[in-house]
Amino acid sequence: MKSTGIIRKIDELGRIVIPIELRNKLDISIKEPLEIFVDKSSIILKKVEPNCTFCGNSKDLISFNNKIICSNCANKISKLF
Repeated sequence: MKSTGIIRKIDELGRIVIPIELRNKLDISIKEPLEIFVDKSSIILKKVEPNCTFCGNSKDLISFNNKIICSNCANKISKLF
């Protein structure tokens, strides 16, 4: 893990602001979902990457009936009908 040298305090509601420099560097937009992990005494924030509902693949994704699936699973599904 690389230290940024940036320190922020938690406010009364338990919130912390992620500095704009880090959001820009990591391409994190307003209201973009972040996943929260705990590793021993560390809190890790990770951008949520869309993945296939069936196999978990994160490449060649398409939306089908409000579900995200990869082209490989879409091909398999099309062969069922």
